[in-house]
Amino acid sequence: MPNFDRYFLMKPADAAEFARTKLGLFPAGARLEHAEIGDGNLNYIFRVRDPASGRSVVLKQAGGTARISDQFKVSTDRTRIEYEALKIENELAPGLVPVTYGYDPVMNCCAMEDLSDHVIMRAGLLTRERYPRFADHITTFMVNTLLLTTDVVLDHKRKKALVASFINPDLCEITEDLVYTEPFDDLRKRNDLFPQNREWLERQLYEDETLRLETAKLKLDFFCNAQSLIHGDLHTGSIFVRQDSTKVIDGEFAFYGPAGFDVGNVVANLVFAWANADTVMPESPARLAQTRWLEETLFEVVEGFKRKWKALWRERVVESTARTPGFAEWYLGGVLRDTAGVTGLELSRRTVGIAHVKDLTSIASPPHRIRAERLCIEMAKRCIKERERITTGDDYLELLRWAAERHPRPA
Repeated sequence: MPNFDRYFLMKPADAAEFARTKLGLFPAGARLEHAEIGDGNLNYIFRVRDPASGRSVVLKQAGGTARISDQFKVSTDRTRIEYEALKIENELAPGLVPVTYGYDPVMNCCAMEDLSDHVIMRAGLLTRERYPRFADHITTFMVNTLLLTTDVVLDHKRKKALVASFINPDLCEITEDLVYTEPFDDLRKRNDLFPQNREWLERQLYEDETLRLETAKLKLDFFCNAQSLIHGDLHTGSIFVRQDSTKVIDGEFAFYGPAGFDVGNVVANLVFAWANADTVMPESPARLAQTRWLEETLFEVVEGFKRKWKALWRERVVESTARTPGFAEWYLGGVLRDTAGVTGLELSRRTVGIAHVKDLTSIASPPHRIRAERLCIEMAKRCIKERERITTGDDYLELLRWAAERHPRPA
């Protein structure tokens, strides 16, 4: 039996023994069930369960390379970062992230609540589920975690200490490459374009110099703007849901960056869900109901975020200069500008980069996939180029409908 005093990549049986001996969650003689779960790009995730008591736990362990590609060498410190981020998020947005049970720095392993009674939101949306409380939950999570970790709320020394604690260079480099750089050129030859749509995509993304200039500006902001403690990868594959519950997971990309990064990721992934439903579902009341719910949810994510941000600003901001007339509006305007830009970046990189989304890749018919991809890229480019003016839920819906009209559904 391992004693876990030296790092190694665990197998499911090792994870069960770790949970028994290191966490103290299970009786010594318990017959534990164990399995590796998840299909993430980075980490190894195990579920350990005691069928006698019904108690269970999820263990997340970091390896030294990303599972998506061994080209990405990543620090195992990311598990500590996720654990520390979860503790802060649980304080600021209780009930909206899994409960944590501990972190082991030797095994680079975090223990947390088992969410087996939830489903990954992307999977649920692809089976045409609807989650009526999602918009309310996710906007509360984003406003509380983003605004309450800024300089206008925190003691400045405390905030600077947090910035230092969440320095996350390896994971940031992945974002800098895969989100801000590679979708707009192919210098590293890592992009993965759908062959039947390749020429169109290359023209739209590689040959548009104005687009590349604007993405360069956004990348510099990502480098420099240590605004909020962001999740850093807040898409529908990093959110567990039930009809009455939302849990944000997978926070290993957390660091201090532009607040709009998280909001833009949520918006973009709702667009992916809409593009899939509108393209794949046959003409029917069910299709209309699904696309309308997604539109309403997208609208409320943007408008609910703004409404809750303004209310919490009035309640919690303590920085004296932030009370200057006009400052609150200027500050939120910057967050909304970044939201639009990141919406475009996420739509682009998930369409052509190496980390795709099933909303697009699960579309079996080439004409239908081409339509969905083109809709997303048309909207992406306008979000990036026109981000100064895209500030409302209606602005996003207008762009979505414009893109859909330019690319009608295949017969």
